[in-house]
Amino acid sequence: MRLQPKVYIVGAGPGDPDLITVKGLNILQNADVVLYTDSLVSEDLIAHAGSHAEVLQSSGMDLEQMVEKMAFAVREGKTVARVHTGDPSVYGAILEQMVLLRQREIDYEIVPGVSSVFAAAAAVGAELTVPDLTQTVILTRAEGRTPVPEREKLRDLASHHCTVALFLSATLAKKVVREFLEAGWSEATPVAVVQRATWPDQKIVRTTLERLDQDLREAGIRMHAMILAGWALDPTIVERDEHRSKLYDKTFTHGYRKGVPAHE
Repeated sequence: MRLQPKVYIVGAGPGDPDLITVKGLNILQNADVVLYTDSLVSEDLIAHAGSHAEVLQSSGMDLEQMVEKMAFAVREGKTVARVHTGDPSVYGAILEQMVLLRQREIDYEIVPGVSSVFAAAAAVGAELTVPDLTQTVILTRAEGRTPVPEREKLRDLASHHCTVALFLSATLAKKVVREFLEAGWSEATPVAVVQRATWPDQKIVRTTLERLDQDLREAGIRMHAMILAGWALDPTIVERDEHRSKLYDKTFTHGYRKGVPAHE
């Protein structure tokens, strides 16, 4: 793969080194400089960097230091792989990097990755959009030290009663429960929590809204966890044949198949 001298902002996926995209892996293997989020990205993945590459950890750098490292390399005609966990477009803190790169007239490209929300759904064997149950997924976070816009309070978002995926919220479980209940959710609503999805030490907690805080405390889950809430997370849903899509319904006509009447 021939790379251009610029910064490639690469989504590394949730943890399992095999879950990086083919494009992302090619960039990692061929980049001259690899700058990665060492607290979150697998070292086994970074080991695929080329032997010629300068490999740098970002945990000890502030924003300006990171950008200066990347900009300096590109000005020397080098390619940079800025490797982020999951998909960089969701809570990836990439906008601030792009702003400073643009100010320095440094080209960049975003390469998507597998988000932890979808890795978590796979880990618990869930479809987040279930016909006749919910067709919407809200990706958000509980408000803690980082504020959320007034119109995005969890209570208001939860009022839609769809599937909700909460990033960065395990330490705010009491607040999460309170706001869901204020939005009219049942205490029996199923919740699945996946800590470090796809990593060797992945931990899964199946619970309900009522027991969420207690079960997280007992499991010792305080960080690196995805909270999935809603009736699509009911673990018994796969034991019932209640929710079928139109896509494979034999009576449903679409561009590739003509349906047959229901009485046939």
